[in-house]
Amino acid sequence: MPDFRSPDFLLAHVRRTLAFYDGRALDPSGGFFHFFKDDGTVYDRRTRHLVSSTRFVFNHATAYRRFGRPEDLQAVRHGMAFLQAAHAQPQGGYAWQIDWHDGVATVQDGTNHCYGLAFVLLAHAHALKAGVAEAAAGLDATWRLMEQRFWEPAHGLYADEATPDWQLLPYRGQNANMHACEAHLAAFDATGDRKYLDRALLLAQNITGRQAALADGLVWEHYGPDWSVDWEYNRHDKTNIFRPWGFQTGHLTEWTKLLLQLEAHLPEAERPDWLVPRARHFFDTAMRHGWDLGNGGLVYGFEPGGKVCDADKYFWVQAESFAAAALLAVRTGDAAYWEAYDRLWTYSWAHFVDHDHGAWYRILTPDNRKYSDEKSPAGKTDYHTMGACHDVLRALGA
Repeated sequence: MPDFRSPDFLLAHVRRTLAFYDGRALDPSGGFFHFFKDDGTVYDRRTRHLVSSTRFVFNHATAYRRFGRPEDLQAVRHGMAFLQAAHAQPQGGYAWQIDWHDGVATVQDGTNHCYGLAFVLLAHAHALKAGVAEAAAGLDATWRLMEQRFWEPAHGLYADEATPDWQLLPYRGQNANMHACEAHLAAFDATGDRKYLDRALLLAQNITGRQAALADGLVWEHYGPDWSVDWEYNRHDKTNIFRPWGFQTGHLTEWTKLLLQLEAHLPEAERPDWLVPRARHFFDTAMRHGWDLGNGGLVYGFEPGGKVCDADKYFWVQAESFAAAALLAVRTGDAAYWEAYDRLWTYSWAHFVDHDHGAWYRILTPDNRKYSDEKSPAGKTDYHTMGACHDVLRALGA
């Protein structure tokens, strides 16, 4: 096994993952292709999803800042241009899914998702950090759009979904707010504007504190319009990958990472004393209920009481969790977190990393078999895996 804690290993793994997409993901006619088989074959050249369109910008922006390759900066500009030319809508907002053919975008799903806008904000922030100065105006415009259309001051959280003409729908969810927290941290890094850091902290307080207090002290996914817990939403539907039922091991560990990053961003005198204990609680609980003792890896979800409700293994869960483990190890000095980091990486290296073609497989059965040869359908760009490596590198000071 490699030395998973080595910066050289992490840098090489990012390069290897980037190489899977290099030369095949960028569409000269606009944006990027979003559907890849295990060997890199593109199997849908027309469907474009807002989440992939924005995550490719993140991938190339972080790669440019790390490695300085001119082609990554060009890809950032290429991706940002596509967001405006193809996804942006006349009534404001960005289409969730489009058909792109012969340079023309046809909206397939014009629903406005706060989750999607959080990634638009993230893409602008990382483009700006990569030196694309014109992204500053788009960052500010996206923040104002989220503020106007989704922000609910009475709850201190974002609503989730609206029709194309901006009629709010009743569903409320933590996932959009979690990624909004991530995007606001990136916006603060890019601009230095304290309002973004303050908003990230408020989102973290309200989701991981107030809302978690309604659900066994953990982060539940789904809520009604008054932010009361909806225990039944999608209980028997595993098809909506953005709104799964149950406590999500990967979201608990993703919040672990965000809480620790929040603490690092705040001036020492302003750091709430709940950040680190809560981060440890979420991670420890995810590992206790979610680690598969027989087959290895973290399962997707568990129900109230701790019983596993979805034993499949998802790539992003392992990636976010090894990042969280590393940040906890560095912050607390507790060697048990480095042991968890090594365990997560050892499992992922054996089962998720494609050592022939590069990148990670997407979903495995409970006993670690692939469901299909679709490595990266829309939504998966290995943003999670490369982002986790960058997170660990920063934590190590590399």
